[in-house]
Amino acid sequence: MALAPSVGLAQSRPAPTPEQRIDRLERQVQQVQRQVFPKGRPAETAGFSDDPAATQSSVVSLDQRLDALEKQMADLVRASEENGNRLRNLETGLGQLKNDEDQRIAALEQRVAQPQPAIAPGPAETPPTIAPAPPPSRSRRTAPSKTSATLTEPPATAAVAETAAADPGEDAYTAGFHMWEAGQYDQAISALKAFTAAYPKHRRSSYANNLIGRALLDKGDARGAANALLANYRTNPSGERAQDSLYYLGQALMKLGQPAQACKAYAELDAVYGAKVRPDLKKLEGEAKAQAQCS
Repeated sequence: MALAPSVGLAQSRPAPTPEQRIDRLERQVQQVQRQVFPKGRPAETAGFSDDPAATQSSVVSLDQRLDALEKQMADLVRASEENGNRLRNLETGLGQLKNDEDQRIAALEQRVAQPQPAIAPGPAETPPTIAPAPPPSRSRRTAPSKTSATLTEPPATAAVAETAAADPGEDAYTAGFHMWEAGQYDQAISALKAFTAAYPKHRRSSYANNLIGRALLDKGDARGAANALLANYRTNPSGERAQDSLYYLGQALMKLGQPAQACKAYAELDAVYGAKVRPDLKKLEGEAKAQAQCS
């Protein structure tokens, strides 16, 4: 009888709702967490994460970016291998070229050391290489050369015309010049190389090396001309034809289809020589810059 009121009261109390049961469970979990983690709840187990799940578009975007990075890496590796192969081929070619030049120079030096003239005479109209010539012949040597959009390469200036006959180096250079002037480019190149090998300290060596580059350019070997002209500028930047070599280097690079590199050669000419550039060369340089569309 005494238990009857309490049993009736328990039966009349409504059952807890699911929300109430969840709240009670959360409070209990929080009490347990405070005991286990007195310094705070760990981030990974503190509750449900609020970060959104990855969507399909984000996954596709990441895949595309990874594919692009892999492609760029493959392109870089391929370009590096191609550059390495080109460099090896270039080194091999330069080594072969150096060996060929050494052999040719050695042969020419032997010919120069012989009693006969070091440079073989060309056709009948070509003047002798070393033998002194009478005054009419010296005046013929100073005749003007090619003038169509190119610079005149004098075989000898007026100041040294009287002493040219006594200077075998001057005569050797003059002979090579006349071969170039006559369009005999291969003979002119051989003669001028023999001259520079026999007289490396001669004042005409800058002229000769520049004329070698011009002869190569005239015969259609633009790459060989570029190498010869660049070498003349670098080895003797104070030479009388170093600035001409920079100008014709730009012309050779234009023949090779590299106008941007040609503009760099013209910019080097202005930066190094500035106001010292001869007026005739300055005029040709302006036209060349316009042709290359230099900024």
